[in-house]
Amino acid sequence: MTDAGLLGTDEATFIAAARSGDAARFARFTERHRRELQLHCYRMLANYEDAQDMTQETFLRAWRRRESFKGNATLRTWLYRIATNACLDFLRKRNDRTLVTAELPGADPGSGSELRHLQPYPDRMLPEDPQESVVARETIELAFIVAVQHLPPRQRAVFILRDVLGWPASTVADALELTVASVTSALQRARVTMRERLPERRLDWRIPATHELSDDERAVVKSYTDAHERNDLDGLKALLRDDLRFVMLPGQITPIVTASDAVQGWVSHGLFKRGFDDWRCTTTTVNRMPAAVLYLRTPDDPTYRLFTMAVLRIVDGKIAELTGFDATDKPWLDLPPTL
Repeated sequence: MTDAGLLGTDEATFIAAARSGDAARFARFTERHRRELQLHCYRMLANYEDAQDMTQETFLRAWRRRESFKGNATLRTWLYRIATNACLDFLRKRNDRTLVTAELPGADPGSGSELRHLQPYPDRMLPEDPQESVVARETIELAFIVAVQHLPPRQRAVFILRDVLGWPASTVADALELTVASVTSALQRARVTMRERLPERRLDWRIPATHELSDDERAVVKSYTDAHERNDLDGLKALLRDDLRFVMLPGQITPIVTASDAVQGWVSHGLFKRGFDDWRCTTTTVNRMPAAVLYLRTPDDPTYRLFTMAVLRIVDGKIAELTGFDATDKPWLDLPPTL
């Protein structure tokens, strides 16, 4: 489908709205692209809150530069160009900030790879029509998001615009003020890095993937939550692959790379004390991946309180990657603070 079809309106009508100076009318045209622009910013930044901010910055820049829209490109393309450059400006500034870093699934153990500010992306905020908005499961999963962050910012932008959004090289060159040869060279280097970083089973991220969890994934998640509620460490360990990669953000820096070490870590941190900790779990999906949401009740507090979210990648009926996130104080996850 063409951009014009996705837009569903005449470019000339938008130009008239832009020239009118009517902010409300202008917003009606641009707001319909909010979700896909926010997802684009998330791929660039790996942080939901930063992506929200940069999407808003995109709309502010679009309003300030509305006279520059001539209709030579679609409104959608124009907004993506603004969003991409807003993210590049943000990344230049973010390099000067003090950041939490962590090795994560998708990086080779001991490689020194770092990812900054990773946050999960709630599925309810994905574009309503994933296929038409070029959203495939492979390009929102955490492993993909992690791998993309290992690209230098401008190379990252080229890769996302070319291989995820499918833009022609000439359009990318115009958006980033590069030559077509520079875009082609950057894309070749980015593809090499992505293939080095992504798990072997998912080398071609451009093949659309199903958006529904498999029966296998659902069964493993249920077993995982049931084991938590029973304080069943042996049951949990049985669900983990021996070569598990596990990290808990934001505090954990070094990844846990075996199932036994993961279980031992839970014990050493005082979790799963029989007769002491009482767990209840719900399930959700983020980044098109299954996730268990854990609520904890302790003897001195009668209420189950939101504790953490475990995002799972499941391979052949077992958990291959477990990325834990502090789920508190994140209203955008839309999780009840208590049960």
